[in-house]
Amino acid sequence: MKQQSPLLRIWELGEKEHGRLIGAIVLAAVGVIGGMVPYFAAAKMVALLMSGERDLSVYLIWGGVAMAGYAAKTLLYTFALSLSHAATFAVLKEIRQKILEKLPRLPLGTVMDTSSGKLKQIVVDQVDGMETTLAHLLPEMTSNLLGPVLILIYLFVLDWRMGLLSLISIPVGLLCVMSIMGSYEKDWNDAVRTTQEMNETIVEYIGGIEVIKAFNQGKNSYAKFRDRVLANASYYYQWMKRCQFQMSLGYAIAPATLITILPFGWIFYRNGSLSAEAFLTIIILSMGIVGPLLAAMSFVDSLAKVGTTVANVDGILKAEEQQHGEKPAELFGSEIVMEHVSFGYHEEKEILHDISLKIPMGTMTALVGPSGGGKSTIAKLIAGFWDANQGKIMLGGVDEREIPLTQLYDQVAFVTQDNYLFDDTIRENIRMGRVEATDQEVETVAKAAGCDEFIRGLENGYDTRVGGGGAHLSGGERQRIAIARAMLKDAPIVILDEATAYMDPENETKVQRAVTKLVAGKTVIVIAHRLSTITGADQILLIQDGTLAASGTHEELLQKSALYKEMWQAHLGVKEENQTC
Repeated sequence: MKQQSPLLRIWELGEKEHGRLIGAIVLAAVGVIGGMVPYFAAAKMVALLMSGERDLSVYLIWGGVAMAGYAAKTLLYTFALSLSHAATFAVLKEIRQKILEKLPRLPLGTVMDTSSGKLKQIVVDQVDGMETTLAHLLPEMTSNLLGPVLILIYLFVLDWRMGLLSLISIPVGLLCVMSIMGSYEKDWNDAVRTTQEMNETIVEYIGGIEVIKAFNQGKNSYAKFRDRVLANASYYYQWMKRCQFQMSLGYAIAPATLITILPFGWIFYRNGSLSAEAFLTIIILSMGIVGPLLAAMSFVDSLAKVGTTVANVDGILKAEEQQHGEKPAELFGSEIVMEHVSFGYHEEKEILHDISLKIPMGTMTALVGPSGGGKSTIAKLIAGFWDANQGKIMLGGVDEREIPLTQLYDQVAFVTQDNYLFDDTIRENIRMGRVEATDQEVETVAKAAGCDEFIRGLENGYDTRVGGGGAHLSGGERQRIAIARAMLKDAPIVILDEATAYMDPENETKVQRAVTKLVAGKTVIVIAHRLSTITGADQILLIQDGTLAASGTHEELLQKSALYKEMWQAHLGVKEENQTC
């Protein structure tokens, strides 16, 4: 399939602003005609001087014509840029909105595979970089190309020989410039890559500053950060160094039209085949050809960049979405059934292999097994974060693919070890569970989750901002707020990814009490790392290497599964060791 032109794609994305963009082009084109008037006026005045004209009023009239043409060009050009900029910023806003609207519709794996540094560069930096192309290229490049074309046409009208002679230096100079354009797209792609690597390192360095300081790794981590920044700067320096000679040569040769115009024009004038007035007009006009062409050439850089930018933007906008039904489905309870489900985040690597299982409504099911076996993947498939590559997942007797994603997400509350809090107030972070909830409802679930007391102890209570990721709160406090948010959602299915793992005993007790209230009367799925917390589960599913290795109660698995018995004994050993300590 033939790849769409980047400019056509931008034009497509800016569909709502076509009127203003076309208006900008028309105004700029008319302004070009006005910009040619001073050249003609100057040539006319020189011709009058050579003919002996002494009437000052004649020169004043032509001077006024030149000023009028220049004023028309300036005003029309200003209006054109004003229109194009207004249209451009509207288009950039639209593109960013489309990207941010698209991201939640993508499978979670697609988003997770894209680093935050790369997403930031695309949404902020690269989209912003299209401003030059939209706001300036259309009106400016149009006028910069149209002006020289009109001048050349007029030169050929005056004398076709001089028209040809005026063109000799231009292609030679432009060839010098174009000689570096063959590898420009590759060079720009490499520039984008090295900038992305630098951004990712910056984000990693800032995000991990606490670990860096705690383990005294500042020197090593800063060295990696420094090396990426220097590599980025070095790449651009070497790139510009490779281009410098050809660019300088091209910009020196292309404007030198007088090298051919003056000697040959003099010869033609002396033998009587070219009039003095035409000769003067050609000299003046020929000097106005190359400047606009070189200005237009400067947009080659923008055109090459925009190809990469549009490809990255389309990598998000055209990414495959999860295909689900659009009409609300009638669900019969919250029973979950997986039938011959296989799944892989990438086509070349399958993680789950032909899994079939049943989670009855209102029961507690624990997923256990070695790390990397696929426990979290099963939970996230049930929650609708991905769709199975093969087989189907039934919820309430309905295939999840027939359930609209918004309805499916309403059925599940997901609580993990590392719940994200937004840089907003505690009240609004809890209210994320159900945005229409009242302040009273927010405070009620906060009390149930065991976090009302510490919240009211803060300086601004529920209106305290938690910082990015909840940085102003402790891990236990963040977890209790996340549980309060899940309680406010009141979903029929609750998935817990070891919500109390790695907590101190005091916080663990508080969070466990909150979890008990959260799961009351729900269909509960627990991803368990500490087996002692799930011995009372209605069923335990042992997941090993992407397969369902065994299932049953705690006692049943101790009898029939050597792996589960081994895991249990290892767990008891750790517990005894901790108690001894």
